[in-house]
Amino acid sequence: MIRTFQTAGSRMLRSAKSLRRSLPLVYPRRVSCNVCDWQGSAFLGDGWHEGTACPWCRSGVRHRLLMAALTTLDDVSADKLVVGRDVLHFAPEPALEAKLRRLARTYRSADLTNRRRDVLLDICDMAPLANACLDLVLACDVLEHVPDDRRALSELARVLRPGGWAIVTVPQKDGLAKTLEDPTVTDPTERVRLFGQSDHLRIYGDDFSERVAQAGFSVRVVTHHDFADEAVHRHVLAPSQPSPHPLATNFRRVFFARKSWTAIDCV
Repeated sequence: MIRTFQTAGSRMLRSAKSLRRSLPLVYPRRVSCNVCDWQGSAFLGDGWHEGTACPWCRSGVRHRLLMAALTTLDDVSADKLVVGRDVLHFAPEPALEAKLRRLARTYRSADLTNRRRDVLLDICDMAPLANACLDLVLACDVLEHVPDDRRALSELARVLRPGGWAIVTVPQKDGLAKTLEDPTVTDPTERVRLFGQSDHLRIYGDDFSERVAQAGFSVRVVTHHDFADEAVHRHVLAPSQPSPHPLATNFRRVFFARKSWTAIDCV
């Protein structure tokens, strides 16, 4: 367990936890969110899966998998990737942002259009950022929204220092070998049918790791199989009931992509 990470998180959440402790306990505590520390009998449904969304911070399986990795896996721990590092976080989740911001040396949130973020930035064209200026970039379920995800991955490699990390998640259709995308599909209804959401431009397959590697990264894939069964059930690191939806991601992965120490930065 990463003591530094937990200490920072506990300070941030002290007031919220105090409020929850003051409420009467009317149900047994069976699950807990490792992002915000909420505990209860069950998580909420997220529209695709039952019992996977935290009612307090709205974390999903991917967020809790990420947190489990940072706090229990030595090779991708928060101490190694976050503490004292320069971090950029695209479309950050509030609970994750609060924890990471306290640990990083510098932390900037980023979005293409949301002016509440620290910087307005296009992940496909990060020209305002110099080569090799960051240690860590996070983009959870972002790449399916951008027109050129390969260019985005190349940009991530450019702005990272050698040995730096990108943490990425994407929706992947179960059993799909090759990513399905068609730039000519612009109708929102057709995008929902093909890609699962009206603003998605593709649905990823099992070849996503190859796309990341082609951008100059070595890839470490984290799944619920990296954790003890007790942690998987307590934090719901995998849906207890697979979704019957044909585009459902029932097997979530977090991709930890490390830039080569010998990589040559793109111009």
